[in-house]
Amino acid sequence: MADSLTNTPEVQKLLTRVAGLDQPGGDERLKRVVHRVATDLCQIVEEFDVTPTEFWTAVSYVTRLGQANEVGLLVPGLGIETFLDLMMDEKERRAGLQGGTPRTIEGPLYITDAPLEKGEARLDQDPEQGEVLFVDGQVRDPDGKPVSGAIVDVWHANTKGGYSFFDPSQSPYNLRRRIETDAEGRYRFRSILPSGYGCPPNGMTQQLLTALGRHGNRPAHIHFFVEAPGFRKLTTQINISDDPYLHDDFAFATREGLIPELVRHTDPAEIKARGLNEPFATITFDFELHREAANLPEAVVVRDHAKAA
Repeated sequence: MADSLTNTPEVQKLLTRVAGLDQPGGDERLKRVVHRVATDLCQIVEEFDVTPTEFWTAVSYVTRLGQANEVGLLVPGLGIETFLDLMMDEKERRAGLQGGTPRTIEGPLYITDAPLEKGEARLDQDPEQGEVLFVDGQVRDPDGKPVSGAIVDVWHANTKGGYSFFDPSQSPYNLRRRIETDAEGRYRFRSILPSGYGCPPNGMTQQLLTALGRHGNRPAHIHFFVEAPGFRKLTTQINISDDPYLHDDFAFATREGLIPELVRHTDPAEIKARGLNEPFATITFDFELHREAANLPEAVVVRDHAKAA
């Protein structure tokens, strides 16, 4: 854009003043970021001939997106949260880190301070008709040795795709627990098979996705934070392998290595041994944590989280 209005001295001077680059003090890195964002916005407006009406329609959309508390939903839908994961992967690779359980997005529905259990837990505290699910696994270090005392923080949706706290019909911390691994690094929990979910059909996120010709559905999945002293915190999730949206997640969170086999059990003897009266499903999934090192990027992401009353 050799004849671009954005590149003229008048607009360049304006952008310099917008970012405070002509003033002493302030955060120099932030100034450069704001200058880049403002410049890119001006170039977009110019290149696509965005009209004032279109611009203020976009401003209104962003305002309503925040009012609806859907910013954290749209961010993964635009692939930005996945890009942050890919960038962290690349930084670790350049630092010589390889292997380990893949990370993937946290999403917007985590609640702090779930009840802490030793070794095993039951997550489904609300009465709900659903397929019983047993999940177990081991937390290991890069050498394959068990990590005892690791905290496996797990949360997932119910059979209707709702999460406790955000879904007022559920009790506090339903389908949410923290589990401390045993001496062999093992964790176990009983729950119900979660359902996938879609963005609120009349919400701001779905409005944009529809305009892009996209759906807003996520496959059924189970979220995890896994951490232990001396190891890098892992943020990840596993997907339910038979979900129709498994490889068509609007949030782009499906990754190879995070699709364990879902085994359904119908044998009467197995059902009886579990103390059940109907078939159930099992998943086994192990986590491999990386050791922390001074040359690695920070693995703990600081962001606001809701807290159940």
